[in-house]
Amino acid sequence: MKLVIVSGRSGSGKSVALRVLEDLGYYCVDNLPLPLIGSLLEQLKGNNDLVAISVDVRNIEEQGKVLEEQIALLSDSNDTTIISLFLNSNDKVLLKRYSETRRLHPLSKNQISLQEAIQLEGRLLEPIAKMVDHYIDTSQLTIYDLSDQVRQILMGSIDKELVIHFESFGFKHGMPTEADFMFDVRFLPNPHWETELRPLTGLDLPVQEFLGRQPLVNKFIWQIENLFETWMPHLERNNRSYLTIAIGCTGGQHRSVYIADQLTKRFSNTKHQVSARHRELKL
Repeated sequence: MKLVIVSGRSGSGKSVALRVLEDLGYYCVDNLPLPLIGSLLEQLKGNNDLVAISVDVRNIEEQGKVLEEQIALLSDSNDTTIISLFLNSNDKVLLKRYSETRRLHPLSKNQISLQEAIQLEGRLLEPIAKMVDHYIDTSQLTIYDLSDQVRQILMGSIDKELVIHFESFGFKHGMPTEADFMFDVRFLPNPHWETELRPLTGLDLPVQEFLGRQPLVNKFIWQIENLFETWMPHLERNNRSYLTIAIGCTGGQHRSVYIADQLTKRFSNTKHQVSARHRELKL
């Protein structure tokens, strides 16, 4: 089992780090009481080997002693690998972030000013900052830079495994609402007007051979492939995990099915997880 412990000062980016971990398949728990770490791992054993918890000033009572004890106990177990991160920003940046978002600092309930709460939290979390494996100063980082650093630490690479979903549909049955990108292929040669092809679909060989002979169809597929090969890295850096690309023709039987199927095959050779759905075929 792999356990990632994320700690840091409020406003330094812990929620961003947890979102990255969640996208990577980690079971994430925010602000878990420290004595329950062992129980949580026991409950998840066999179901999820990737677990992440956040630890902040709300559950630090003895300045990290409890966490240190828990890590020592887990380190004795041969089946648990622990990686710990501490996120921090300078006081000026944290004050600016809280002023902009108007969120309430966890220590503000002690009837102290925001600046005093930020400084107090820094002192309380100092013991944890000294015991972690990776210390990240987010003062000058965007959320994208931070996401890249977290992926780099955990995977040795900032590359992200995007889930790409191609969906064919027919415009006469309505447009899909969940699509990130939508392409209209109704201008392409239509097998529907070929009597012997009309009852078939874009998954049948005669229809595939017909469309595969059409220069416009091949050019369209190539341009869509080139478009996403060019811009995919930028979509990944925008913290995107899922991408749905919808291809629509009139009835959703021939052209859209064929093109979605061809694009699925081409992108299946990449590092991404690729799947296809043909809405009107119920596949």
